[in-house]
Parts: sequence; C-alpha cells; structure tokens
Amino acid sequence: MNLITMIGLLAGTLTTISFLPQVIKTWKTRSTRDISLGMFSTFCTGVVLWIVYGLFVRDVPVLLTNLATFILAGTVLWFKLRYK
Repeated sequence: MNLITMIGLLAGTLTTISFLPQVIKTWKTRSTRDISLGMFSTFCTGVVLWIVYGLFVRDVPVLLTNLATFILAGTVLWFKLRYK
C-alpha cells in the first residue's frame, strides 16, 4: 500500500468516525429534535455519489470510507425519520 492510499484511508477513517458519537447519542436518547433533516438528507445523497465515483475510478479509500460514512450517517437519517 502506498503513502497516498494510506493518507486517504486515514482521512476517510477520521471523517467517518466523527459520526459515531451522533449515532450513539441518537440511539441512546431516541431524540433527533436538533438534527437537521435537510442536512442529513443532502449529506447522505452526496456520500452515495462519492460511493458511485469511487466505484467508477476504482479508488479503494474513497469507496470504503464513504460506505462506512453512509452506514453511520444513514443510521442518523433513519433515526430522524423514525423518531420524527
């Protein structure tokens, strides 16, 4: 694995785990009152497009980290829609 790929994986990992506290808090409190539906909908759409891009250019860091990000951000979005 080259240095550029490692930097991409590290950057994506850090960006992805930044959603973990929000997922945990939302899960525990069942409260999504202060979460913007518009922001998370737009963000998840963008992440899906990054996944498609990663597939087309065969960029493993872009693909893997955005898949993980979508799982976490999508969970928050699902909670927002469910606990509305």
